[in-house]
Amino acid sequence: MPAVSARLRTSFTAAGAPVLACGLALAGLGAWTANGHAGSPPRVAVSKAYVYLPTVPTPETAAFFTLTNVGGSADRLVHIASTDTVAPPRLSEHHMTSSGGAYRQPVSSVVVPAGEGLTMTPHGIGVTVHPKGTWRSGEKISFTLRFEHGEPLRVRAVVVRPGEQTDRLPRP
Repeated sequence: MPAVSARLRTSFTAAGAPVLACGLALAGLGAWTANGHAGSPPRVAVSKAYVYLPTVPTPETAAFFTLTNVGGSADRLVHIASTDTVAPPRLSEHHMTSSGGAYRQPVSSVVVPAGEGLTMTPHGIGVTVHPKGTWRSGEKISFTLRFEHGEPLRVRAVVVRPGEQTDRLPRP
């Protein structure tokens, strides 16, 4: 009889872990749904947009955007356009070499997580741009951000000097 009891206990223990995991997952999904997020589409907005003033003789500079997504689904930034550049802006990621040099590697898209967002920085994700004409500090540059699911966003990024404080910029 003790062998039967041990086998039953082992069977209940083995079945208990998956049942507990399913219960926890169901509770989490219930809370997510109760808060109105289940299945809601992404809702991305831009809260900050700036572009570095180009330095001579470099033919390119970088733009940065702070994106927030208050929707219930992640979205993906897949394309950026601008009529103020000579070539299409491209998403890129900052990398360091073993010798201390830096370069930007093009990326095809970036995720904007649901309930969070994405803050582009000079040491992470950014946008490489080739200015058309001469830009001046304080000037506004037009961009259109296209997403995999959401509507395109038209924003104007302010030109700032590299190193200038950007935490008090006006909303784009």
